[in-house]
Amino acid sequence: MAILFRPPQCRAFSLPVFNNHATGETTPSPNSVKLKKSGAESWSSRFRSKSLSLVFSGALALGLSLSGGVGVAEAAKVGVNKPELLPKEFTSVIDVAGFLSDGQEKRIAEEIDDIEKDTGFKLRVLAQNYPVTPGLAVKDYWQVDDNTIVFVADPTFGNILNFNVGATVDLDIPRSFWSRLAGKYGNMFYWKEKGEDASIEAAVMAISSCLREPVGANNCAEIY
Repeated sequence: MAILFRPPQCRAFSLPVFNNHATGETTPSPNSVKLKKSGAESWSSRFRSKSLSLVFSGALALGLSLSGGVGVAEAAKVGVNKPELLPKEFTSVIDVAGFLSDGQEKRIAEEIDDIEKDTGFKLRVLAQNYPVTPGLAVKDYWQVDDNTIVFVADPTFGNILNFNVGATVDLDIPRSFWSRLAGKYGNMFYWKEKGEDASIEAAVMAISSCLREPVGANNCAEIY
């Protein structure tokens, strides 16, 4: 199972069942609130599971918030599966958007190799402009598993940094790290001023630094 993180400025919708003004209800009884929350949580869980199955379809990392909400715009996207956009030879960096120079791709790929050798975690980078993306095809191409971080750089929704984090990675890296990283290097002001390539390289180096830190209460507290 993967943990998905969306850029912090994307909104999640709330269920109207919790809005007394919208439903015209008076103050509900504790039992009523319990039943409503239970039903809403069950509905949210089913919807979240469906969204997880689409994570690579748009390669947008669908952006589940830490509170469990789902970005409506992302979830509504039609699935994409274009293996023809994949490179013929294996690479850990796929740039179908043309954000990176050949030299930058090489440097990032070398850093990713070092990360895997030193930590066992697999970082994979996909730079795209939705809907021009290999989408679902990257899952098998990269053999994505619980040790994999799929970093999707896509400026479609403003913040360029999106992450799909494997379950094993999630055990070692604080979830707040991903949202803080997106906030620092993925915001529109940053990548429009410095370029999409600068955001991608800065994010890769920050992830590398974080993954190398000893696991503990304060690991990855700083974004370098």
